[in-house]
Amino acid sequence: MNDEHLPGLRRRGFLAATTGAAALALTGCGGGTDDKKDSGGGTPKRGGRLRAAFAGGGASETLDPHLASLFADVARAKALYDKLADYDADLSASPRLAAAWEPNKTLDRWRVTLREAAFHDGRPVTAKDVLHSYRRIADPKQAFRAKASLEPIDLDASRATGERSVEFVLKRPTAEFPNVLAAFGAYIVPENATDFDRRPIGSGPFRFVSFAPGRSAVFRRHEDYWDGASYLDELEFVVANEESARVSALLAGQVEYAHELNPTTARAHEGRGQIEIVRLRNSAMQAFCMKTDRPPFDDRRVREAFFLIADRKELVDGALSGAGEAGNDLFGKGYEYYADGLPQREQDLDRARALLKKAGAEKLKVTLDTSAVAAGFAEAAGIFRDQAAKAGVTIDVKTGSKDSYWSDILDGGTLCCYRSGAMPIEAHISQRLLTDSTTNATHWRHKDFDALYQQAQSTRDKTERAAVYERMQRRLYTEGGFLVWGFADWILGTARGVRGVETKAPANTLDWARFDKVWLA
Repeated sequence: MNDEHLPGLRRRGFLAATTGAAALALTGCGGGTDDKKDSGGGTPKRGGRLRAAFAGGGASETLDPHLASLFADVARAKALYDKLADYDADLSASPRLAAAWEPNKTLDRWRVTLREAAFHDGRPVTAKDVLHSYRRIADPKQAFRAKASLEPIDLDASRATGERSVEFVLKRPTAEFPNVLAAFGAYIVPENATDFDRRPIGSGPFRFVSFAPGRSAVFRRHEDYWDGASYLDELEFVVANEESARVSALLAGQVEYAHELNPTTARAHEGRGQIEIVRLRNSAMQAFCMKTDRPPFDDRRVREAFFLIADRKELVDGALSGAGEAGNDLFGKGYEYYADGLPQREQDLDRARALLKKAGAEKLKVTLDTSAVAAGFAEAAGIFRDQAAKAGVTIDVKTGSKDSYWSDILDGGTLCCYRSGAMPIEAHISQRLLTDSTTNATHWRHKDFDALYQQAQSTRDKTERAAVYERMQRRLYTEGGFLVWGFADWILGTARGVRGVETKAPANTLDWARFDKVWLA
């Protein structure tokens, strides 16, 4: 898939937003998601076709849900298919095709009971379909998106214990197993599914009508959808790679929904009455990433000094055009298990200078890697360079290649710009902060920290587990390598007559691009 087809979206959107594989884990079989939509006023009514504009992937686009990586892919996949679970706005796992889940005492076997649901051709969704789907995703010859997320499952030992019940055998205790069920890309397909682009059959709220890769896809309401038939008669996905094209189409009445708008566009149109601007808060963590295993950031006093150099409001205002909120050096603000009791860190240049002096780094010079790979990176680097100068630190901003940035900064350099989309805090820890994590960009490697993670994963009581996660976050807040300065809004535009678009769902969660709950007034 060539990046020239996706102006910034492939890396800046979905892939970079979840740098690395996707989610491992969360607990509790919470309730469903009914009665929590932002109705936008009025009584829902049925009928009409909604046209939604997304950046796309050109002629290589597919409706195979296990290959979904772009936002457009995922929006189409969730219209056609279901997962066993999905993420609520706080990134806790909520049941979808799974009606219930229950672990054994040692948390290494989980029994999942399926709800009564049918595929578009009328066949029931069964345990065999679930196991087939997961084994297909885990195929070592394929590069399916959810493969790494399903790694904790021993699929050879897992089995159907009934038409609608599955026993998953795990390789180790996993308290957060429902997060595996909710993993990005872990969609359930029929056992004999093959022709995904010409005759895709799912159990989702819409059924297939037509698909022209790189241009459009049309779906029609699935009347027998288990979660209630959609209000819309039809849903059409239109590909418009340039943000300006999506905005123009929305203003001209050619589409009713435009995905991924920039803050300047939002400011120009908010409150003007032509279109509605929807801001999905806390959708993307914005950070500087310090390598904790090499000078100068192998000295925790230098890391603390950098925490204190940052003027977070100036960064949010300048790099995000104000479309976000300040961070506190921890991932996942507003998500389940977030340590929100820690004091908000403020700029303190005197203290920063004192710490640098103690560390023997008074006239520190450091290179900050950045790139045009993500919106705001270059601006953030320039602003932070100027902030650091006030503490006597010289930062040399180095702009790297968009194509290789994420692989370059994983092991290279000492300081870089970083971002991440929504995922559970547990997944952020397991993917980025353990000794053997595959996307450990801060090179944070501490066996006692790993042990705390294992303790959390084998702790059945949720309150006790939350206390372990808080302990881990307190340590990261004090001496970690992520300087999390902000959380960016994800911005959508809709026509004035569109209702039911959820405003509290970060990108990547269940209620983002949830077109079965949207209607036309």
